[in-house]
Formats: sequence, structure tokens, C-alpha cells
Amino acid sequence: MRLILAAALALAASVAEAQVKIGLSAPLTGPDAAFGQGMRAAAEQAVADLNRGGGANGQRLVLVVADDAGEGKQSVAVARKFAAERVTLVVGPLGSAAAALAFPVYEEAGIVAVTPGATWAPLTGRGLWNVFRTCGSDAEQGTIAGRHLADRYRDRRIALVHDKSAFGRGLADGVARVLKAAGTPEIAFEPLDRGERDYAALAAKLRQARIEIVYFGGFAPEAGLLVRAMREAGLDAPLVGSDGLLDKEFPRIAGSGAEGTAMTLAPEPRRLPEPKGAPARAPRPPEAEAFAAQTYAAVEVLARGVAGARSAEGRKVAAFLRGGAPVATAIGEVAYDANGDMLRSGYALHVWKRTPDGRIDYAGNLLPP
Repeated sequence: MRLILAAALALAASVAEAQVKIGLSAPLTGPDAAFGQGMRAAAEQAVADLNRGGGANGQRLVLVVADDAGEGKQSVAVARKFAAERVTLVVGPLGSAAAALAFPVYEEAGIVAVTPGATWAPLTGRGLWNVFRTCGSDAEQGTIAGRHLADRYRDRRIALVHDKSAFGRGLADGVARVLKAAGTPEIAFEPLDRGERDYAALAAKLRQARIEIVYFGGFAPEAGLLVRAMREAGLDAPLVGSDGLLDKEFPRIAGSGAEGTAMTLAPEPRRLPEPKGAPARAPRPPEAEAFAAQTYAAVEVLARGVAGARSAEGRKVAAFLRGGAPVATAIGEVAYDANGDMLRSGYALHVWKRTPDGRIDYAGNLLPP
């Protein structure tokens, strides 16, 4: 009996050693659940595709999924759960506020984390060894949008509006810095509350200030409502935003006023690769695709980090990735600087335009410099 038990334990240990766990911390419930479900599908596909190709360093990948609801405390709880389960590699969290709270927990536990969507610039500037992105940063988006406003609207009255989130406020602050350096500071810097349904008072305030162009740091629902409120108030000022506006609901909510809205996005839409050796997946809504390719790429980064480091130990994987060697991913070759940011920029300005069939869409509509 003892021999059988010993053999069983040895077999279990051998199986565990032959597996590499990758945790996924995603908002599977809550207001960003559509994004999170897309992340989950992408991560599952990446793990399956990589396993068909031999896994990582000859070891099979196993995805461990946890719902962080896009919320800070829950993201910390997920981080502690992964640490207890000895998961050393994590994709996520998606949101900047959640990531800011979870990343130090991951660092203390020796876990390397790759976020597909947390763009708050200071995340990679706080000296944490374990943090990487497969997305750009708000600093990049803010710089590109700020330069666009300073160049094209130099003599216009500019307003900056944000939704008080780390994401939205960070974007607005970045644009403000660029405008100030260019000698064209904004006329107004206004907050709004995420989740509200009526921005008539803010729109009236912007009209009274004779605002001619608005930059918005935040997400599609509030951007759409703000545009609608501005048009109802008789304010025709165009809106410039970020990839937070990448949502089919934006033109639906904003109505015809959505036309002409610009936003910083990847130069070309990033699409998830078709599954390898499996039937093609069914079409998914834009929200599910928004961070899918970046999530798929994050799994690839971790798997290739394991192969390059010849270890799944977090610090060794991080050291390999920070070494600057490019790794092939679904979003192209990715190489990192010493902070964990991608060496190449990932943004350009797209504009929502009306298509021949009457829809308002951004796809393929790069804004001329």
C-alpha cells in the first residue's frame, strides 16, 4: 500500500512539473464583462494553440481563470488566490485601477503579470520587476492626441473632460501636459461621473465657455452620452478620445453626432488569429474582440518567456523578457524596455465616419496627420 501511495504521489508530482499554469484575471462580471469574456476566449484559444505546438519548453500550459469583476479589491483577492495556488504567470488585470492594486501583490508573490489593457502610464514606472504590457500606455495616447489638438486646433478653445477613473484622468492629464508645452493650454478641465445618464449641465457649461473641441478621457457609454448632450445643447464641437471609445454602443448612444469623433487606436485593427487545427470560431461582438488579440499575445509572451528562461519561475521569466529579445506574437514582434513597456508605439488616430450603408464606423478610417 505504501509503495502504491508513493508511486501515486510521484506520478502527481511528475504531472505537476510537466504543466505550466497561467492565470487569467479578467472582468467576467460587472460593467466590463463583455471585454472579460473576450479575454477568456482569447486566452483559452492561445493556450490550446500553443499546446498543439508543444506547449512551453516542452511543458503543457494550463489556464486558471478567475473573475476580478474589474474591481480593485476583487483583483487583489484573485492575486492572493493565484499566489496560494502557486501560479507564477498571470495575464491581467485589464483595468488600470485594478492592476495598480494587484501588481504589488503579484510582485511580492514572485508572479510575473502581463496586462492586455491597463494603460495607466505609472504602472510600469514604479520599479516593479514583474509588470509588462501587450498594449500601449496612456502616455502614448495622451501624447498623440495632445499633438493632434495642438497642431490642428492651435487657435481654438479646447476643453478636457474625464470620468475620474485612473484611466480617464491619466489620459486627460497627459493631453494637458502636451497642450501646455505647446503653448495652447485648455480653456476648461471638467470631470463627470461614470454611470450617470444625463450630462446636460456639463454640455451647457461647455457651450457657455464657447468650447470648440473636446478631449474626453473615459469610455464609450459616457462619451456617447456626452456627445448627444452637446448636440442637444447646440454645441457642435467635435470629440477626440482614446481606445476606450472602441465599442459598437458609442455611435448608437451618440447618434449622428458620433460622426467625426476621433480616437487613438492601434494603426490597424488587431484581430485574433483563427484557431489552429480547429473549426473557425463564430463571429463575436466588438467588445469581445477589443482586447482579444492583446490577451492572446500576452499568453504567447509568457509562454515564450518560459521557453527563453527555461523556467516558469516568475523572476527568471521577467529577466528574460526585459533582456530585449523580441518574441513573435499575434500582434507582431514584441520586445520590452527596462520598465516592461513595448519598444514600439501602438497608436494612431482613427475617426468614426458614415459608411455607404448608413452606419457610423471607425474601421480603416485613419485620420490624416
